[in-house]
Parts: sequence; C-alpha cells; structure tokens
Amino acid sequence: MTGIVEISQVWKTYRMGAEDVHALRGVSVSVPEGQYIAIMGASGSGKSTLLNLLGCLDRPTSGTYHLGGEDVSRLGDDQLSFIRSSKIGFIFQSYNLIQQLTVVENIEVPLYYQGWSERDSLERATALAEVVGLSNRVNHRPTELSGGQQQRVAIARALANDPLIMLADEPTGNLDSHTGSDILRLLDQLQAQGKTIITVTHDERVANHAERIIRLADGEIAEERAGRQP
Repeated sequence: MTGIVEISQVWKTYRMGAEDVHALRGVSVSVPEGQYIAIMGASGSGKSTLLNLLGCLDRPTSGTYHLGGEDVSRLGDDQLSFIRSSKIGFIFQSYNLIQQLTVVENIEVPLYYQGWSERDSLERATALAEVVGLSNRVNHRPTELSGGQQQRVAIARALANDPLIMLADEPTGNLDSHTGSDILRLLDQLQAQGKTIITVTHDERVANHAERIIRLADGEIAEERAGRQP
C-alpha cells in the first residue's frame, strides 16, 4: 500500500569538523493514511532528525520523502514553508503558544498564514476549541490555563489547516500522568476519526497508544512492532 508518508533510503549526514556524522542511515518508512505510529530511541538514535525531516524542517542528504504523493525531498525553503503551513500539524512538548493571544486566536494562527477571512477563521477556531473540550475557555490566555489545557490548544491549532499528518514531539512530556492520559485519549479519538499521527517519544506508555512502534538505534531502524489494535 502506498502511504501518505513514504520515506525511502534516507540518509542524513552532518559535517562535524573533519568528520561525517551519519544521523540517519538508509531509513525507509511507509505510513498509510489514518495510521498512528510512534518513533522511539535513545538520545542520538536519530529520532529527532527523522522528526525534522518528516516535518519539512530539514532535507535528507540522500533518499526521498514523499508526502501525500509529492516529493518534498529537494524543495526550496519557501516551498517547504508552504508545505509546513498547509499539510503538517505540529504538537510540541512545550506547547509553543503565543502568550499574548487568547485560546481562539492561538488556534487561528495557521489560518492567518493561509489567508482565511476573519469570519471563517474565527468560526473554524471556535469549532476546534469545542472539539478539544475548551469551548468555555476561548477568551482565556495561556497563562490562565493548565498545562493540559494548553496542550489541547496546541492540538486544536495543529488541526486548524486540516493537515495530511500530525507530528507530536513528546506530547505529554510536561504533563502529569493523569493529564497526559487525557491528552493521549484525545489523540486516540483524532486517529479514530481518520487523522494520521506520528509521535516521537521515549515514553513506552505514550508509544503503546500507537498502532505501530518503530525503534531507532544509531540512525537505523532497529525494531518495528505492533502497538495497540485500532
């Protein structure tokens, strides 16, 4: 099956002084639409490098990356910026919300860059606030929210542009176990609705919510196994 994400024989090499450091070594991954996968690995395993490539924040040294059927491996900076804003939803460990903006205004940010009208943007953001359980917090600012509520805002913002894929980087890393479980259940619900989710984590509890778990070591896929059943 052709995946919505197709990474083929990807290498990423950095020059460190007189030495070449291979952060990724011939990695190939195919992710079907609607699948939820987790990428794990120790520090230095290559998982953050792979996340950056998946998020079009970097380019592979060699190999190809097709996203939604488009080869994004060799696109220029402006083209990659467009891909990030229109086809990828990012969820960060530290939320990355704009402190001066309200909940609904934070959710609207990607729509502003897409050129949505003020009315349509507000309508979309308000609906997404309800999806993530924050319809009674739309006019609050991040400092008035708990960590779990801030992550819900970040998830709503990631959904704003109806992305092809959602990338979550340690999405529960700053949360207590109870609140983290709430966030994981929300991601489960989004995947059940057809969203393609790729999470990078060191936490087995987080990884076990995914249908498929890929473990990296020394820039290579060391293990791949099934997670929970959809």
